[in-house]
Amino acid sequence: MPKLVMMPPQGDKTMRWANQLVAELPEYQVSMPETDEEAVEAIKDADAAFGVVPPDALAAAKTLRWIQSPAAGPPAGFYYPELIEHPVQICNPRGVYNDHIAQHILMYTLALARGLPYYMDAQRERRWDVNARKSKYIDLKEATALIVGLGGIGHETARLCNAFGMRVIGTDARWEYEVPNTETHPPADLDDLLPQADFVLVTVPHTPETEGMWHRSRFQRMKKSAYFINIGRGATTKIADLTAALQAGEIAGCALDVYETEPFPTDHPLWSIPNVILTPHIAVHDAPGIDERQFAVFLENAKRLAAGEPLINVVDKANWF
Repeated sequence: MPKLVMMPPQGDKTMRWANQLVAELPEYQVSMPETDEEAVEAIKDADAAFGVVPPDALAAAKTLRWIQSPAAGPPAGFYYPELIEHPVQICNPRGVYNDHIAQHILMYTLALARGLPYYMDAQRERRWDVNARKSKYIDLKEATALIVGLGGIGHETARLCNAFGMRVIGTDARWEYEVPNTETHPPADLDDLLPQADFVLVTVPHTPETEGMWHRSRFQRMKKSAYFINIGRGATTKIADLTAALQAGEIAGCALDVYETEPFPTDHPLWSIPNVILTPHIAVHDAPGIDERQFAVFLENAKRLAAGEPLINVVDKANWF
């Protein structure tokens, strides 16, 4: 009988998922410790865990084979050295967000291409101004999208960009998807690709390699008429450098759903820079079907563990994704 520990804190989702898992797989013994101390005791003879497994719990685990991460890109500190060295496999729910986040990216792209932020400013001021837009109009049929991270979200974004007639180029460190009608490149080509892009669409996770990768010199390689859109992880972008690039007119605007610091400070100058769209990390907030999709990945891996079959969505722990 496999034993699985739902790591604290326990909430409505973990309780619901635990009940669903047992209903589907009655051979599982599911433990739901309420405290960290109880979790250390429960995980000693567990085969699997859902959630964050801290170092003291990992040290106590003697039979742990699988950890299911609740997030595709968990917070910094999730992958600590002892966990990376441990033989346990970690899986995540990547792939369940592709359509919703890609649509959010296209919302940004269309809005910036047509100058919507300027017209929204005029609307709030009750100002009828046919010349409110101060940025160059971009016809998507004539535009190039550079997608940095052609994984699940990136390849769906590429499909939507292609549907608008855009030229699509992109980079990725791990090729898991076929990306039709897209020029693919290794990450090492990024600096050479930046000057070609009208939209730089960033979907990469936070890893040791991507932390702080978006800095002033990279913004300076972009066209002055280009836009930077980040929907991956905030730690990839040095927000002070992005702000400086916008203030200096080195790029035309940006759209962000993720930030180095969240919540984003209310006194930050980026709030008031024209042609900027800021949303509060909500690309999949309340999106329909996400909960069911996440549970489906969790359930599938539980079935596979019990049957001795290979798990899905296995993470390269050293690279955090």
